[in-house]
Amino acid sequence: MNILSVVLLNYNGKHHLESFLPSVVKFSKPYEVIIVDNGSTDGSVDYVKTNFPSVVTIPFDQNFGFCGGYNRALAQIESEYVVLLNTDVEVTENWIGPVLSSLQRDSSIKAAQPKILDQKAKTKFEYAGGSGGFIDTLGYPFCRGRIFQTIETDTGQYENSRDIFWASGSCLFMHRETYLNLGGLDEDFFAHMEEIDLCWRIWNSGNRVIVAPQSRVFHVGGGTLDKSKPQKTYLNFRNGLSLLIKNERSTTLIWKLPLRVVLDWVALVKFSLESGPSHGLAIIRAHFYILFHLGSNLKKRSPSKASVKKPILKGWIIWSYFIKQRKKFSQQKAIN
Repeated sequence: MNILSVVLLNYNGKHHLESFLPSVVKFSKPYEVIIVDNGSTDGSVDYVKTNFPSVVTIPFDQNFGFCGGYNRALAQIESEYVVLLNTDVEVTENWIGPVLSSLQRDSSIKAAQPKILDQKAKTKFEYAGGSGGFIDTLGYPFCRGRIFQTIETDTGQYENSRDIFWASGSCLFMHRETYLNLGGLDEDFFAHMEEIDLCWRIWNSGNRVIVAPQSRVFHVGGGTLDKSKPQKTYLNFRNGLSLLIKNERSTTLIWKLPLRVVLDWVALVKFSLESGPSHGLAIIRAHFYILFHLGSNLKKRSPSKASVKKPILKGWIIWSYFIKQRKKFSQQKAIN
């Protein structure tokens, strides 16, 4: 059995492969690199086979999406650990070592990420990864290095390895057997927050997620959906509620879910005024989806081991950020 495989999911991303696959191949040795192709029509597979014969290809005849593609591929791979790596990520020398060592050193750690910086502004943290992901009491996600639209400059302020609530799907190190045992990524999410859902299930199973900032990569990001698109608003609000329903303890879900719905309606007014009525309608669509799929989400609930102390902000990040004006992660109080 291989120790680790670096797995890149591709769909018509030949331009990203041309830019970033060389660094992945160069700096991932001696571990195998695998391209999983979701039925691309841009010549991606031929490009890889011609230019990188050492790279393994797993071609599918259709697009199974981010979650479905990885779920099918990781069922075929036999490595103990895998890295789910976006094709628009530039890796650096020794990017695997510090993260893999952390996973191997402590069997309770089942997922991890490196420090993720912005490939277009390399001194800035990357929006959807930073130096590790967290949530607040109500399940709102944020990063060490990015809260809402405030993105910090990396000055070495978040260099310590520590428990985090979620690791970014752009560069996610995983214990493969755990991934499969937990059911992999939820394909109903389609896009956005699917890695948060998976990491929440890891915590609920009694295991941990960490960040190892001694490793760093650079992510282009923003390639799935433009933030100006109502579909992105729809997925964020829909999946945010699904996260709670699937993973929050019953005793707290009964009050957190109604409160989140109320706050969503406040956000509906804000989004409609700032981004247009189509974004407000997207939030309404998200709520209708949750209403009609409540039963299926409840069936997916994962039991939580109460003895495991999860790294969650005790309070509301929206209150801390907008009212108390605490814009940086280092200013947040009471994170376990």
